[in-house]
Amino acid sequence: MASVLGTCSTSAARTATFASTPFSSRSSSSAVFSFFPSSGQSQGRKFYGQIRLPVKKGRSQFHVAISNVATEMSPAQEQAQKLAEDSQRPVYPFPAIVGQDEMKLCLLLNVIDPKIGGVMIMGDRGTGKSTTVRSLVDLLPEIQVISGDPFNSDPDDQEVMSAEVRDKLRKGEQLPVSFTKINMVDLPLGATEDRVCGTIDIEKALTEGVKAFEPGLLAKANRGILYVDEVNLLDDHLVDVLLDSAASGWNTVEREGISISHPARFILIGSGNPEEGELRPQLLDRFGMHAQVGTVRDAELRVKIVEERARFDRNPKEFRESYKAEQEKLQNQISSARSGLSSVTIDHDLRVKISKVCAELNVDGLRGDIVTNRAARALAALKGRDKVTAEDIGTVIPNCLRHRLRKDPLESIDSGLLVVEKFYEVFS
Repeated sequence: MASVLGTCSTSAARTATFASTPFSSRSSSSAVFSFFPSSGQSQGRKFYGQIRLPVKKGRSQFHVAISNVATEMSPAQEQAQKLAEDSQRPVYPFPAIVGQDEMKLCLLLNVIDPKIGGVMIMGDRGTGKSTTVRSLVDLLPEIQVISGDPFNSDPDDQEVMSAEVRDKLRKGEQLPVSFTKINMVDLPLGATEDRVCGTIDIEKALTEGVKAFEPGLLAKANRGILYVDEVNLLDDHLVDVLLDSAASGWNTVEREGISISHPARFILIGSGNPEEGELRPQLLDRFGMHAQVGTVRDAELRVKIVEERARFDRNPKEFRESYKAEQEKLQNQISSARSGLSSVTIDHDLRVKISKVCAELNVDGLRGDIVTNRAARALAALKGRDKVTAEDIGTVIPNCLRHRLRKDPLESIDSGLLVVEKFYEVFS
């Protein structure tokens, strides 16, 4: 039977296993990953990429570090990583984006409090939606992860911990902890379900008695950001996968009687053009906030955007350097807001008014109430305050409720304006 991971049948292309137990144990729930061998061999050792694995007769106990999380690196490896980063396509700096304040605010609030639930950005073509989302990469803070864990497990929160890590902690093992930047994962429209969810190697399961799992994009996006450009054009079967993971926070792969689950809690960011089709209401409701983006009409602003883009295209490195100070200032502001978020309070009276607005607008469910409370607290933290004001609520409530109102084909007024009118009616 062909292996899902595509490992070769020759001994030179064996599969390295990230395991908490040896291969001889039949009950292991190890994840299996393939590494390609280099040609160097010496004194009974084989070299697989940059990982040296001892080859012994009998029982094998391979323990490898997965490359998508931060681990200790030698100076040579750090230099190689720096060269790789320098060779990557330069990202347009976030502070350099002119206008589109509503979209930028929604993105920043989700970075401060990921539990808001993501952003849906809808607007005209060519308004900088994708550019703004991708520019967010430079602002993402670092998080604590278990070293060598492909799911970026949180050492302090069992809700976002993989089964292997929980088993090790239960046994009293000491697990190394490191810091890594929050991931941003792009979900292509043409991605297959196996690539998104991950695959199970049935051959390994049958011959070696291990659950051989190759993580997909949802595993990589755990505790990070999953970005879907043109989300309204996404295939229905992938929409179903996203709905399931977004609802439960876990991704489960079922195949041939084998079941593997792993945490998949991510900030879902989608962008699209409403002229190309509407989004399914079930998925739309999963986005915490909704940002409406329009074409800039002011001639002076349009000229400034064109000039800035031309400067970036001429010399991206120099352009990024010119915004370095603003970038660092915004990074520090985000880090400070994340640290102070837990101390931000909101009065009971304001909570009641938020719920009254939701009730009078006939918003289905309580997700609108929860997201508005979270977004208002995140905005207060961003402004350096420890108490939410009515002004904070008025700023975020249109983005939290606009996409949750029932569509009325005879209604000519924008749903965001309906929310604003109701806000002033209740809060006055």
